Amino acid sequence: MQAKKPIGVFDSGYGGLTILKSIVERLPDYDYIYLGDNARAPYGPRSFETVYQYTLQCVQWFFAQGCELVILACNTASAKALRTIQQKDLPHINPDRRVLGVIRPTTEIIGNYSKTGEVGILGTAGTVQSGSYPIEIAKFFPGTRVFQHACPMWVPLVENNEYDKPGADYFIQKDINALLENSPAIDTVLLACTHYPLLKDKIQRFLPANVSVISQGDIVAGSLAEYLERHPKLEQTISRNGQRSFYTTDSTTDFDNHASIFFGQPVHSEHVDLR
Repeated sequence: MQAKKPIGVFDSGYGGLTILKSIVERLPDYDYIYLGDNARAPYGPRSFETVYQYTLQCVQWFFAQGCELVILACNTASAKALRTIQQKDLPHINPDRRVLGVIRPTTEIIGNYSKTGEVGILGTAGTVQSGSYPIEIAKFFPGTRVFQHACPMWVPLVENNEYDKPGADYFIQKDINALLENSPAIDTVLLACTHYPLLKDKIQRFLPANVSVISQGDIVAGSLAEYLERHPKLEQTISRNGQRSFYTTDSTTDFDNHASIFFGQPVHSEHVDLR
């Protein structure tokens, strides 16, 4: 009998835990392994080649743990590394394994939220510079206008536990105003970074009342559920013990303290050295 496998969920740090939280709520029976590459975070400012090399190394670690399916719950890794891994590496590593990201599921439906056909994207510098969201959205919603803005201060605010403090208001309002300067008709704003859901209340406060704020967690979870339905052979290999294991490349104490904020419940991690 073939051994059952967990689902791997990867992020450069803590943010992917907001995705994992939504996935677990939607698909609670499966086993999951989460890895945060905190020792080398943030990925956002790094080059395409560096993000690709780091992400591939982490994907290979997941495969070594028995994962047949890995979710890149990181917009930067999805933008800068996913396609190369899918097209170049997987055919040689194992063509039966799968690596999925968070950009495609989001861009497949984001246009449905907008009545004006104008969508704003808030993300890291790396995600914005990649152009992945405008490119992918144009495939599914060619008439939709997409405006992007990078928010380099938002991740540090979250990771330094300042996201709910008054000091965060200045940077959030500044970046939102910069986005809206592109067009007053933007009626849908996508949070294209997994850290940003923790800022959602503040973001909504500084947006006009008619503007919807969309987080990715529920979208990715729903897309994964549909993907597994379409691939029953892969789905049948995933173990169903309701187990969640957490790993970090940096301090487990720091990871656990931060991770509980993102995941919504206590987290106990183990250290892994990828060097």
